[in-house]
Amino acid sequence: MGFSGQNVSCLYYFIMSYFPWLTILVVLPIFAGSLIFFLPHKGNKIVRWYTISICLLEFLLMTYAFCYHFQLEDPLIQLKEDLKWIDVLDFHWRLGIDGLSLGSILLTGFITTLATLAAWPVTRNSRLFYFLMLAMYSGQIGLFSSRDLLLFFIMWELELIPVYLLLSMWGERGVCIQLPSLFCILQAVPFFS
Repeated sequence: MGFSGQNVSCLYYFIMSYFPWLTILVVLPIFAGSLIFFLPHKGNKIVRWYTISICLLEFLLMTYAFCYHFQLEDPLIQLKEDLKWIDVLDFHWRLGIDGLSLGSILLTGFITTLATLAAWPVTRNSRLFYFLMLAMYSGQIGLFSSRDLLLFFIMWELELIPVYLLLSMWGERGVCIQLPSLFCILQAVPFFS
């Protein structure tokens, strides 16, 4: 008993219609970033190429998902995902994108990939640096695609903490002096939006 052409196309439609594209786009960078610490310690080249390949893979995945599974004519939220997250408190893992967040996510993917390429000369604590870059990337994608307030705040913090550490550890001295006041302001931004 084999599969007919119609069964295969129905299976393909079902998988592609309900595939968790946004969850993969949010989780892939931070999961792949946590594997950086298991890479061999033979110089920075392996870590650099690994991070750049993850950024490119993520950017290609988001481009594919948005080109083939996002209808530009539809103004409503698309690629929706809604999973029960914390049962007791009735929190959900709700992701979805519309036309505005589509541009923000694509721009984030493009700029983060360019920033990773521009960070090629970083040699001091390169594993931590590239992990923080991928964690920031994951937080930004989650921030632009979240549809739940708690998830938005978690993604905001997931994006903000790596930015703070990147600026404080690899930033110039003038930036490091002003970081506490900048992050006091940035902590208040979600409450006013």
